[in-house]
Amino acid sequence: MGHPIMFDDADPVLGRVRALALAFPDAAEKISHGHPAFYTTKVFAYYGGSVKVDGVYHQHEQSVIVLVDPAEREALLEDARSYVPAYLGPSGWVGVDLDGDTDWAEIGELLDASYRLTAGRRRVAALDARG
Repeated sequence: MGHPIMFDDADPVLGRVRALALAFPDAAEKISHGHPAFYTTKVFAYYGGSVKVDGVYHQHEQSVIVLVDPAEREALLEDARSYVPAYLGPSGWVGVDLDGDTDWAEIGELLDASYRLTAGRRRVAALDARG
C-alpha cells in the first residue's frame, strides 16, 4: 500500500513551484511519499513536508523542501518561515513555508541551489549555458 496523496494538484502555490522546478534542464516530477518531488537523477525539491514535535507530525502543506549548502542552511533556518523537515532534515534539507508574501525570486534561487547540488556536472553546465 502506497502513501496517500497529500496535496491538491490544483493548488496555485504548487503550480508556481512546479513551473520554477520544471524549468531546469531534464527536470521531471514524480510523487514520493504522497508529495510532488522534482528530480533529474536525484530529487532536488519536494512540495510539502512535515515536522515531528513530541511524536506528532505537523504538516507544512504549502512549502518547498530543498537541499542547500550548509552555511546557507544555517542562515535560512534563522528565518521564521523555515523548518527542519522530518526524515530529510538530518541529511541537510530545509523546508520553507510559502504564503501570500512569498518572494518567488528567492524560491527560484533556492531551487537553483538545490538543483546544482544534485543534478550533476552535465546538467549544471546546460543550465549555465542558458545564460
